[in-house]
Amino acid sequence: MPSPRYSQIDIDATPYYHCISRCVRRAFLCGDDVASGHNFDHRKGWVVEKLAELADIFAVGICAYAVLSNHFHTVLHIDAGRARAWRDDEVVARYTRLFSSTRDPRAYMAPPLAAERIRCWRARLADLSWFMRCLNEEIARRANAEDDCTGRFWEGRFRSQALLDEAGLLTCMSYVDLNPIRAGMAETLEGSDHTSIQQRLTQPAQVQGKMLKPAFGEQSSTLLEITQTAYIELVTYSGQQYRPGKGSLHAKPELVVLMERDGGDWHAAINAIRLGYRAIGSGPKLLELAQRLRQRWMKRGRRVLAA
Repeated sequence: MPSPRYSQIDIDATPYYHCISRCVRRAFLCGDDVASGHNFDHRKGWVVEKLAELADIFAVGICAYAVLSNHFHTVLHIDAGRARAWRDDEVVARYTRLFSSTRDPRAYMAPPLAAERIRCWRARLADLSWFMRCLNEEIARRANAEDDCTGRFWEGRFRSQALLDEAGLLTCMSYVDLNPIRAGMAETLEGSDHTSIQQRLTQPAQVQGKMLKPAFGEQSSTLLEITQTAYIELVTYSGQQYRPGKGSLHAKPELVVLMERDGGDWHAAINAIRLGYRAIGSGPKLLELAQRLRQRWMKRGRRVLAA
């Protein structure tokens, strides 16, 4: 039986989540349509544009993304503390950017009711489900209008995986960035269109910062205490495992050796992401999450990797 959404997303357990949305019937509604012969690659750009717009409105940061022909992946960070720090005026300004028909409740509601409405909006602006709803609904409406049809564009609500530790986050970001190479759609990271790794490699840091959350370095605002160079080397090496002979790295990067020092297997860890486990993390972290959910155990999405 599927788990309710509130039990799948618990920001007290982790603010990091891997989310996946797939087109209805797994049809290539964002790529080449075999039946009609039409190409819909431009819709991938819609997804990237909407992600950038929503990242500027929500207290949700984008760590990684990849848009393919019939589905897309995102790794998201929920920053509830940032939303709590916003003034009421800023909450109203952000929410009315999302829904143009809404008005400032303080203009037509009694103060207690207006304050309650703004509290509701503040919570929504730090809510993963609302972020994905605003993203998927916009793309579905635009695609249906273009096709002059009605009905579902996505299979259903998005799927999500909790990322419980740094190793899980690093593994999942690498998995997402490698999607076009693994699918045979690209041979290089620079040629992986509509991905965060291409954006990190080809755009200046100032441009990246408008959409992507700072990921590498030693500042408190970054995700991982590694350099971007080390991450690129890690992802390049990992991609060669799917396309042997396409690269020039023959020895394992230092970061891979570090991640495998406790007997783990980095390549197996990346492959385990796609198995659909509910959470990705070390054994102790999974047990801790199981206790929070009042479960006896949880399936392990990967072997133990060093933090």
